[in-house]
Amino acid sequence: MSLSLLKTLHLLGVVLFLGNIIVTAFWKIMADRTRDLAVIRFAVRATNWADVVFTLGGIVLLAAAGHAMAALEGGLMQAGWLHWAYVLFIATGVLWMGILIPVQRAQARLLYPLPREAQIPARYWRLSAIWAVAGSLATLLPLAILYLMTVKPV
Repeated sequence: MSLSLLKTLHLLGVVLFLGNIIVTAFWKIMADRTRDLAVIRFAVRATNWADVVFTLGGIVLLAAAGHAMAALEGGLMQAGWLHWAYVLFIATGVLWMGILIPVQRAQARLLYPLPREAQIPARYWRLSAIWAVAGSLATLLPLAILYLMTVKPV
């Protein structure tokens, strides 16, 4: 596969991944601010689906194309910035798989059975606080990777 095609696939992965994590977080936070059960329930369900389609799709493109480009350029240890980009990418994945996805699923399971007029349980708001902190970190780390990928410090 040509380097140009790999770069294109990698950039598509960046757009899907970063675009989804930023936009989805915005919409979920805005939904939470309404304190309306129907709106929040929809946002949580949509966030879970968007993660499967766009975040996971972006991750696959980023990992596959990025790893192929690194191999063409002499491997992972060729440049320090590339090594740190991998470390931050893995840390983002740990946050996503270890905290964000379980919290989002717990929120969905908590909200799903509630009747339309129900109050949103306090546990949902505690989970939302955890989601906000972990999600902020899981957004900042890829932004740091973006910096490393564009500046390529030695």
